[in-house]
Amino acid sequence: MDAAIQSFAHGFDNFLISSLTAGVMLILSCVVYVLLTPMKELELLRNGNASAGLALAGVIIGLAIPISSALATSLSVFDLIIWGLVALLIQLLAFRLVDLLLRDLPLRIQNDEAGAAILLIAVKIASALIVGAALWVPAPAPLG
Repeated sequence: MDAAIQSFAHGFDNFLISSLTAGVMLILSCVVYVLLTPMKELELLRNGNASAGLALAGVIIGLAIPISSALATSLSVFDLIIWGLVALLIQLLAFRLVDLLLRDLPLRIQNDEAGAAILLIAVKIASALIVGAALWVPAPAPLG
């Protein structure tokens, strides 16, 4: 029992720092995403637009998956921050990809087209799962 208490006392500060960093990164990434995308998800959601809620939920999940994988595999807080930024960039690219496929994605979300929001969610979660899994892949052995 004494070893468990010592382990807790030794690791609790790292747990707090890592968890808080990941949580702050998730919040900041969501804010940056909402600011950089042309639609006003929160305003639309407040006005009863379900598609905006779906799209925003996809963003949160799409960012949380790779950030959680980075949290589990990072060697430092700096490492966690770098991969969190990569996750944000990939989510912005996923938005752009769906916008290119459907044309006028922001307008479709504003018009409460659930199909567009569902496709956006699928692309966001799929890309997040791929990035999250890629973080678990061990580094290749050096050549030579």
